[in-house]
Amino acid sequence: MAEEGGTRHEEHRVSGENLVKKIKEIIHEGNVRRLTIKNDEGRTLIVVPLSVGVVGAVLAPVWAAIGAVAALVTNCSIEVERADDGGAEAEAEADEVVEDAEIIEATEDS
Repeated sequence: MAEEGGTRHEEHRVSGENLVKKIKEIIHEGNVRRLTIKNDEGRTLIVVPLSVGVVGAVLAPVWAAIGAVAALVTNCSIEVERADDGGAEAEAEADEVVEDAEIIEATEDS
């Protein structure tokens, strides 16, 4: 794991069939800024920038693209860029954004 000015970099090796599952685990852990999926030769297949509050329907096209990559590769690596500073604050802020969104939706439906 490499570190540079407020970010950490990790690399995970997975099989294509476990790609989506592993990415969901990584995102659930929090503090993820960017995911890069590379094939066995090190060629970048997809880069997914993530920001606080990105949830649900916004990620649907990304999941479709990741699923397509998973179907095409045997093994791959996932490079994860995480925020070191303010991780707990970012998660709390993301929860607030989701709660606010749910309140707005409930108000509009009434």
